[in-house]
Amino acid sequence: MSILHKSRDANIAAQQAFGEAVNSGNYAAFDDLVAPGCVDRDPAPGQAPGPQGYRAMFAELRTAFPDLNVEVVHLTADDDNVAFAYTLTGTHQGPFQGHEPTGRPFSVRGVQISRFEDGLMVERWGSSDQLGIMTQLGLLPG
Repeated sequence: MSILHKSRDANIAAQQAFGEAVNSGNYAAFDDLVAPGCVDRDPAPGQAPGPQGYRAMFAELRTAFPDLNVEVVHLTADDDNVAFAYTLTGTHQGPFQGHEPTGRPFSVRGVQISRFEDGLMVERWGSSDQLGIMTQLGLLPG
């Protein structure tokens, strides 16, 4: 296997471990997967850079949606980037963006591209159907 394919495979493994951390709530794993200065090009409001920003963002989401789950439906990678399409699901059981829990579930699609250096995520672009989430939770007119 060439060095480039080893890099690609390592990046895929790091991205998969990131997803496992999101789904399990084990956000301490971000310290081994995300560079301290990682830039999120689609940050949550007030999200800090690096692992601490992801810990805070996903902890807030897990409080609102204790069953939060990301399921990768397609993944592709080159030597520096991992791109994937996913389905994001959850049930609104805690406060979310100033809204009290509705008890309603949601299921939306999204896409993410992560850039890696030396096995660590250094940059992320992403988009989830935020309008779909708000509509399915009954927080916006459908």
